[in-house]
Parts: sequence; C-alpha cells; structure tokens
Amino acid sequence: MPSEETKESIIKAVELGRTLLHYGWIPLIIYVGFTQSDPQPSLIKLISPLA
Repeated sequence: MPSEETKESIIKAVELGRTLLHYGWIPLIIYVGFTQSDPQPSLIKLISPLA
C-alpha cells in the first residue's frame, strides 16, 4: 500500500500533467501545423491576421 507521501506526489504529478496538457495542446497543434505545412507560412502571417 502506498504511503501518504507517495499518494500526494502522484496527485501533484497528475495535476501538473493536466495543467501542461490544458495550456500546451493548442500551441502544440499550431506548431505541428506550422512546421509540417507546405509552403510554410511566414511567422508574421501566423501571428497577425492583417499581414
């Protein structure tokens, strides 16, 4: 049976993983789409809708 310290460490790791996934999913999708597209758009066109 895991100790209380182990349980708390696992809970903290899971919460950290959920936070990273929550805030990192959309930037990851944008990065993959940006790097895998052909022709590759300029960075200014990716950031600014008026460019």
